[in-house]
Amino acid sequence: MRSIRLLLILALLGATAPLRAATPAPVIALHLTGVIGPATAEYVERGLALAAREHAQLVVLTLDTPGGLDTSMRRIVQNILAAATPVVTYVAPSGARAASAGTFILYASHVAAMAPGTNVGAASPVSIGFTPSPAGDGDDKKAKSSDVHERKAMQDAAAYIRSLAQLRGRNADWAEKAVTEASSLSASEAKAQKVVDLIASDEAALLHELDGRKVAVAGGERVLQLAGAPTIAFDPDWHFRALAIIADPTVAMLLMLLGVYGLIFEFGHPGFVFPGVFGAVSLLLGLYALHLLPVNYAGLALMAIGIAFMIAEVFVPAFGSLGLGGIVAFVIGALMLIDTDVPAFGIPRSLIVILALVTLAFVLVVVRMAVRARRAPIVSGVASLVGADGEMVDDAAGVGWATIRGETWRVATEARLARGQKIRVVGMDGVMPRVAAAEGT
Repeated sequence: MRSIRLLLILALLGATAPLRAATPAPVIALHLTGVIGPATAEYVERGLALAAREHAQLVVLTLDTPGGLDTSMRRIVQNILAAATPVVTYVAPSGARAASAGTFILYASHVAAMAPGTNVGAASPVSIGFTPSPAGDGDDKKAKSSDVHERKAMQDAAAYIRSLAQLRGRNADWAEKAVTEASSLSASEAKAQKVVDLIASDEAALLHELDGRKVAVAGGERVLQLAGAPTIAFDPDWHFRALAIIADPTVAMLLMLLGVYGLIFEFGHPGFVFPGVFGAVSLLLGLYALHLLPVNYAGLALMAIGIAFMIAEVFVPAFGSLGLGGIVAFVIGALMLIDTDVPAFGIPRSLIVILALVTLAFVLVVVRMAVRARRAPIVSGVASLVGADGEMVDDAAGVGWATIRGETWRVATEARLARGQKIRVVGMDGVMPRVAAAEGT
């Protein structure tokens, strides 16, 4: 009986083995939409890692982007070049584009594809920082320096995309024009000029076109067997969404300011705990976000100095000089902070103005409180006894004892005072109140 069962099990295993062998490796589907930044670079890297774990035979990166940060784009390109799994970048759906940084990603991919009605190109690097306008001799020198910087960035980007074109056997001349002349092509023109490998109406048509195609990857050559291959969609998770929010320059600046204000409140009112915890966490998240972004460190230093001045105004009131100086340094630093003009990665000037006004209001409140505290009468210490009323405890002529504000004090007097007589403090001799008879007694 056992031998029969064993034979049946072996027969079933033998029957299912061809089925398992016939099941092709999966396809990993990624979707990259919007501006390319640190979060999207992390997303693509995690998607390629998933493809390696699942032994996928292909990664389909559906792309629709106006461009993004150079550092994030280069990180994506490096991951694609090092990937053992072939990557096809597919510009879709109709109306999508692979502009600027997207053009580099398309050129770096093992297979480049586009949907009808899409376009590629306009890959010129954006200007960095402030571009001075020529006016005088000194400004001419600055303008020339800026031109040199822009030319270096342009030549570097042109050489980079040309090397990618040569690596993948694509049109290198047009790739260079896309950088130096901001040239752009439609899908059909890109196919005709050998910028992309194929045009597909949708993902199913794309996989059909790629079935049986040989692709050279880092580990050798692969033959794609996509008929019946399952598709695994790798959607952005909470990690991606959280990173995308934090890496927004506007959010990063707000986190830093909330952190500073939280710490100021905690230092000013020890024992509340929550403002200090909230401030520390916000400040660390803001600094982490700035670590991911292309930061101008001169701008960051100015912001730090400005914040330090504003904090100093709270603890060492300088009647507004430190606070106003801190606001000026903060605004200039905020304008210089993000070292790129890529859309969605700049700090809106309206936000900077609002934050400056809020901070100015904060400083004015602190200055007003300091002035009021300076003008207010003394309410503590022996000096606060001047003007207080009391009553003599014994007869005195020169020195005696009196009750003042419920406390017994040794007092000095120039006139003779009787026990029970009402008195008033008219001055201080060191720590000894000097008293006189109260009016009407």
